[in-house]
Amino acid sequence: MQPRNMSMSGVVDLAAVKAAGEAKQKAEEARARAARQQGGAGGAGEPGAVPVSLVIDVEEADFEQEVLQRSAEVPVVIDFWAEWCGPCKQLGPLLERLAHEYAGRFLLAKIDVDRNQMLFQQFGVQGIPAVFAVVAGQALPLFQGAAPEQQVREVLDQLVQVAEQRFGITGISVEGGEGGEQAPAAPGVPEDPALAAAHSALDAGDLGGAIQAYRNVLADDPASTEAKLGLAQAELLQRVQGLDAAQVRKEAADAPADVRAQLRAADLDLAGGHVEDAFGRLVETVRRTAGDDREAARVRLLELFEVVGHEDPRVVAARGALARVLF
Repeated sequence: MQPRNMSMSGVVDLAAVKAAGEAKQKAEEARARAARQQGGAGGAGEPGAVPVSLVIDVEEADFEQEVLQRSAEVPVVIDFWAEWCGPCKQLGPLLERLAHEYAGRFLLAKIDVDRNQMLFQQFGVQGIPAVFAVVAGQALPLFQGAAPEQQVREVLDQLVQVAEQRFGITGISVEGGEGGEQAPAAPGVPEDPALAAAHSALDAGDLGGAIQAYRNVLADDPASTEAKLGLAQAELLQRVQGLDAAQVRKEAADAPADVRAQLRAADLDLAGGHVEDAFGRLVETVRRTAGDDREAARVRLLELFEVVGHEDPRVVAARGALARVLF
């Protein structure tokens, strides 16, 4: 997770992509090979054609086939996410809906960072949700954080335009949809207006407003799990906003006994998706401190548990570790 008010400008700048002409040629060759292999099998929407899936789950083992090879004929948008990441649960459904709406102009590949740490590291992801694209084998960073829908659309429009103009990639045909008309979505339970306002403030980057809005919800409904999660996320984002990551990590490494330095580093660990590192750092801080310092580390650890979710196995394990150092 990262602060929501990140700049979206210049996110699709292919002037920085080397060998665009070579990549375009490779893309054309790959499409030609695919066409030869499909010869007589029927096109999309024709009898016998295999329905096209516009949203796919990708693992390290099939990344080359599902992302790199497919990117020769259609831009592949990668959504790095995790089950414990609240903002991911807001951005993911939006990207899936847009993948269907754009009808084959891009594919959405969802990568669970907890299951695919190598890909997470190779792309240099600093926090989640993080969205990249691969076009003709070239990786492009798009944006980070649960951006508003209009900004996401603008980025996708740029991506589609660049893919066509610079690489000759126009997407894939999905006539008739993915195996037919989609069933209408079941009506959901209307969202609490106060909770919706809190979510909107968080998505807009108004962290102070979001924090107060979530607190207002909890004042009326102290048991609201969604409000507790939102508040914990907003407070975490506010704490890490503007921090110099390199400086924070240096201070924590140089001064293991500095509790405030360890708290800041743990926040950055969690915001960057390094859940076990954040929990381990704080458990160790609790173990070697006493009094107010120990309480500060314990409370911060409990706050980070709220961000991840109490049912997460990493939280369960860290709770056990905390109990052992406390008692």
